[in-house]
Amino acid sequence: MDLKFTQPELALEIDRERAEAIGVSTLEIVDMVQASLSGQRYGYFLRDGEQYEIIGQMRREARDDPGDLSRLLVRASDGSLVPVDNLVTLEERSSAPVLYRFNRFAAATFSANLAEGFTLSQGVAAMRAVGDELLDETYSTELDGQSREFEDTGSSLAFVFAFALLLIYLVLSAQFESFRDPLAIMLTVPMAISGGLLTLWYFNQTLNIFSQIGLIMLIGLVTKNGILIVEFANQKRAAGLSIADAVEEAAAARFRPILMTTFSTVLGTLPIALALGAGAQSRVPLGLAVIGGMLLGSFLSLYVVPAAYRVLAPKVWSGIDEAEADEHEVSATVDPVLESNQSIPSQLR
Repeated sequence: MDLKFTQPELALEIDRERAEAIGVSTLEIVDMVQASLSGQRYGYFLRDGEQYEIIGQMRREARDDPGDLSRLLVRASDGSLVPVDNLVTLEERSSAPVLYRFNRFAAATFSANLAEGFTLSQGVAAMRAVGDELLDETYSTELDGQSREFEDTGSSLAFVFAFALLLIYLVLSAQFESFRDPLAIMLTVPMAISGGLLTLWYFNQTLNIFSQIGLIMLIGLVTKNGILIVEFANQKRAAGLSIADAVEEAAAARFRPILMTTFSTVLGTLPIALALGAGAQSRVPLGLAVIGGMLLGSFLSLYVVPAAYRVLAPKVWSGIDEAEADEHEVSATVDPVLESNQSIPSQLR
């Protein structure tokens, strides 16, 4: 993109053996060519209130042609003057008028657009394969623009996922005052992530920055379904129910709220997935990941979270173990009958 060889250039290569034979130093030749052709600035002067540069250089008409090098003379060791063009070889070639730099290296930028059906990661891999084939060890390559952002975000995605899971687990542990209950809730995360990835694969979408953001959002969106079930199950256990009965009632009682929150989230994300509005095509993977993850994660959480709760829940709850909970439940159904029998006369008992 930024390397165009459009500037004509005359390259001079000094014949060192010939220069040494007649007693002319290489430095003298370089100083003569530089002082005559390079246009060095030696200082400034003021005239009529304006500042002007003092440039040391031959006039334009004396440096328009490669043959003008014969005008430049250097003194040999015997005191004679030798034309510079007798001591150098000339090569006409083209060069870049501007040399750009990247990370303090002289660099050229190569850009390409992705063909239909290929991802950015495949494009980066293809460019690197071309670079390894054509460039030797004196060259190095670096990514820039969207490719650089993709590499940076992709390398930190695993850290972001791990940090989000750890943060949610610690918050839930503090909320439930237990390290077991959050484990049952966190089982909804892999199911939601699987649903999001399956949806992206089915609709032929890529795992890009937007879809990665959607997958991270699922970690917080799906865990609330497990929170509803576990919190209600804990309340039922505190009332004296067994683990099985408590979690069954919790799943049945929270079925409607889970469906309401799931469908409201899906319907709210649907415009993003349908690509409505200007520039929405880039956000389609985000919407698809959220919708697919919410549907599959919410559906499976109604079965997986209760099963995990039955395994992970402590057998003893506030001093009442599982056997005492069953006995307490039986007595709770018998006591009202006994109390009602107190009003029956003793002759009829």
